[in-house]
Amino acid sequence: MKIRKVEMVISAVSRKQYPGEGLPEIAFAGRSNVGKSSLINTLLNRNNFARVSSQPGKTRTINFYRINGEFFLVDLPGYGFARTPRQEQLKWGKMMDEYLNTRTTLNGVLQLVDIRHKPTELDVMMFNWIRDAGLPGIVVATKSDKIARAKRPGHYRDIGETLGMEQGDILIPFSSQKNEGREEVWHVISQLCGLDG
Repeated sequence: MKIRKVEMVISAVSRKQYPGEGLPEIAFAGRSNVGKSSLINTLLNRNNFARVSSQPGKTRTINFYRINGEFFLVDLPGYGFARTPRQEQLKWGKMMDEYLNTRTTLNGVLQLVDIRHKPTELDVMMFNWIRDAGLPGIVVATKSDKIARAKRPGHYRDIGETLGMEQGDILIPFSSQKNEGREEVWHVISQLCGLDG
């Protein structure tokens, strides 16, 4: 994917604020500290386009990035940070439900999990949420550089079994440090958006 133009369009908290251009959208979902901002920055070849927060759970908006004027990458608010107040968690759930179940231009959600740990109950809930919305099961296992290649298959198995991944679902190891998985993620995004590159 050749990135010619990247625009931060809006940080939305409700449906009425979503862009109305009708472009295809690919969203990223994951726990607060799983590395979503780092993944987006790696994909876009930008160091600080998506802000990497020093305080997990701080991002509480849905951020829309327009790419090449052709599609949107959508950064969903992270979930599962223990110190997030209950009221904020409920607001997050409502925001996510509204986006996933009403956004007709949403072509796919890439769910990020930390390759080093078994997915949590919230990860499983998110994966089921994505599948219930009629979207394909695509998981990006971040921080893959932290695990020796010989030990990775066991981690892949743990992720797949815990989430209940099925044949046809996709698991991509990714490392923003090593640039691993970048082309594979772009390939999936291009297919979901019906793009050539």
